[in-house]
Amino acid sequence: MATEVLVPVLGESISEATLGEWLKQPGDAVAVDEPIASLETDKVSVEVPSPVAGVMGEHAVKVGDTVQVGALLATVDAGGSAPAKTEAATPAVTAAPAAAPAPAAAPAGDESSDSPAALSPSVRRAVLEHGLDPATIKGTGKDGRITKEDVAAAAASKSSAPAPTSNGSAAGRADEGAAPARREERVKMTRLRQTIAKRLKEAQNTAAMLTTFNDVDMTAVIEARAKYKDLFEKKHGVRLGFMGFFVKAATMALKDIPSVNASIEGDEIVYHDYADISVAVSAPNGLVVPVIRDAQDLTVAGIEKTIGDFGKRAKDGTLKMDEMKGGTFTISNGGVFGSLMSTPIINPPQSAVLGLHRIEERPVVVDGQIVIRPMMYLALSYDHRIIDGREAVTFLVALKNAIQDPTRILIDL
Repeated sequence: MATEVLVPVLGESISEATLGEWLKQPGDAVAVDEPIASLETDKVSVEVPSPVAGVMGEHAVKVGDTVQVGALLATVDAGGSAPAKTEAATPAVTAAPAAAPAPAAAPAGDESSDSPAALSPSVRRAVLEHGLDPATIKGTGKDGRITKEDVAAAAASKSSAPAPTSNGSAAGRADEGAAPARREERVKMTRLRQTIAKRLKEAQNTAAMLTTFNDVDMTAVIEARAKYKDLFEKKHGVRLGFMGFFVKAATMALKDIPSVNASIEGDEIVYHDYADISVAVSAPNGLVVPVIRDAQDLTVAGIEKTIGDFGKRAKDGTLKMDEMKGGTFTISNGGVFGSLMSTPIINPPQSAVLGLHRIEERPVVVDGQIVIRPMMYLALSYDHRIIDGREAVTFLVALKNAIQDPTRILIDL
């Protein structure tokens, strides 16, 4: 008996999604609650589980199609079993004994995991960018699927391998003179990427956006982290990073400068007496921005635990959409990718975003002496319709003072 698999309810105000990837092909055995497809919404990827155990039936939609909530995705034949692979290898009794053997075909399982059509768009793009053969890459994802991390590892291995020495043959010389092949690939933008593009352009078109900069001496925070990181991890079970200090310092500065934590709704300014801090974390399909709720009430340890959990579940694709709704202020750390300075774009309807950058040693003047200190540039992009320049600069100075003297965080100064 065939059981229909429908597009599940995806969350409040989300009525459609894009089919990102089929995790099961027709004829594959599936267990109850085993994921059979991945849907991409405006915010996250959602795996669709099988409601019954059986055999995967026909796909009702193709990868890249837009589907509505409640629409038919596929069918699963409940209680069925996948055909045995050995049956296909059994020779027919009527086969001519003198027939020449055909070249051995690759097993179906290998073809589905290595063929470009079976790769997700982001993985296929990475394979092409690095000029790799997917058949040579060992997949570590679910059911042996190739992930972007597998492609990166294969590319690194390829680049570190010694180049073959020329043997002087005519064929070798011909290959050296041949022009490299020029390739192009058109990949449809994921729904998440389309939404990011739309919202960022909307922010530029709507907000009177301006960015102000400052720099901060990271000496005190680095020393505190080096001194207490082992005890911190032993007690709290999470590593002590810099983001915990910045989030806590930001909540204090937002309390002093409430307009930076406000938003515009129509002809009204909405002020929040809480700080829901959106933090940008990396996911396989791009950056996602989960929200630390009531960050002003959390300790540095509580903030680090929350961020660590977000990062892990972002990589696993298990973040919930409710965890990325709202937010009154955003912190984006481009420094982990090596960024020296940037002008981050506001995440509507928020009115400001703080950009953190890489730490590098620079000569600075302290008490009349030139010294080398680990410095970081800070960037605050803000909506000038609601935040004045004086308030933006005051916010950055308050944040800077707290980071340069972490004792201020302890005594709420």
